[in-house]
Amino acid sequence: MRITFVSNYINHHQIPFCRAMINNLSEGDKFTFIQTQEMEDDRKKMGWDKEIPDFVRLSYTSEEEKKACRELIFESEVVIFGGCEDESYIAPRLEALREGSADDKKYLTFRYSERVYKEGQWKFVTPKGLRKKYLDHTRYNSLPVYLLCSGGYVASDFSLFGAYKGKKYKWGYFPEVRSYDIDSLLEAKGYGHVNILWSGRMLDWKHPEFAVLTAKYLKGKGYDFTMDIVGDGPEKERIMDMVRNENLVGRVKISGFKKPEEIRSMMEKADIYLFTSDRNEGWGAVLNESMNSGCAVVAGSMIGAVPYLLKDSENGFVYKNKDTAGLFEKCERLVTDGSLRKRLGKAAYETVTELWNPETAAKRLKGFIDDFFAGKDFTPYESGPLSVDEGGAENTISKKTAGY
Repeated sequence: MRITFVSNYINHHQIPFCRAMINNLSEGDKFTFIQTQEMEDDRKKMGWDKEIPDFVRLSYTSEEEKKACRELIFESEVVIFGGCEDESYIAPRLEALREGSADDKKYLTFRYSERVYKEGQWKFVTPKGLRKKYLDHTRYNSLPVYLLCSGGYVASDFSLFGAYKGKKYKWGYFPEVRSYDIDSLLEAKGYGHVNILWSGRMLDWKHPEFAVLTAKYLKGKGYDFTMDIVGDGPEKERIMDMVRNENLVGRVKISGFKKPEEIRSMMEKADIYLFTSDRNEGWGAVLNESMNSGCAVVAGSMIGAVPYLLKDSENGFVYKNKDTAGLFEKCERLVTDGSLRKRLGKAAYETVTELWNPETAAKRLKGFIDDFFAGKDFTPYESGPLSVDEGGAENTISKKTAGY
């Protein structure tokens, strides 16, 4: 059996899952990752291009390699297609199945997608957009094509145009999971003062200014803390000006891009991790990583990973999208309550190590694949990867409000 994963590029958020899939292969199976484009420069600066494993093929390096990769996608028994805007890679395979020129009992396809309407579900009403969604997705509903939802708002988006009915499953990104003596890790945090961390590309929709405003609020209350803001991007100068203007120099330290392993080291030392993105954050693998590092996380509600990974007050805090008052209140509770920080940090760690991890995802997906080719019906899991998601996280628009 050939299992082929297609995406824009390989990175440290995908490699652990791929290696776990390889470890779960049966004798004679082969796993290939096809990278369809070169990585952007800003992600290279963050160290995302450090490793190109031997199971990766770069389709863009030559016309000959692109043709070979397209043939592999067409012929593979299983294809996981995600993170690639070029539908021409997958369309011939799906069209052959739809037209009956291929045996749909021998070919299984997963679409791996973040949310479609990052600007808002009102976008779905455009006739041109609806036509494209029908051509790319809805018309294949009767075929063995399933949706792996990379975020809690994906199923709702796809439900708007009737795609993948009864075939939408919770999924995500599965970065490296590290094992710790979690009690010892938590005890090492918070000596002398509370350490707060924010990291990422400094883009407007990631709202690094919310971290600065949080620091201003906490300083005004007289709390003992330090904050690290790590990253680079178009918002950096504005953030540096805010820190100076609010007299936070010495309390808030701003650093440029750091390599992924450096960020993980900082997470291991941080008491609180702030994740302030809005709905443009399709998933947000820093949530997996900070939870794995035992951080007490405070995250915005519209971040894709949040509905799947976080339960407010159980393994972290969730504040309403862009509600800075809610953000401040939850951070204040954590700064003033060390036992609460440790309780949430430990629960966060357990969520990732016990459920939302590469090994669990790979084992479950391989089980789905084996059931399919054995002619068995797949039984969804009750929670975590490959549990059912039919779109309950967001339904902000209806046919009535759209004018239908």
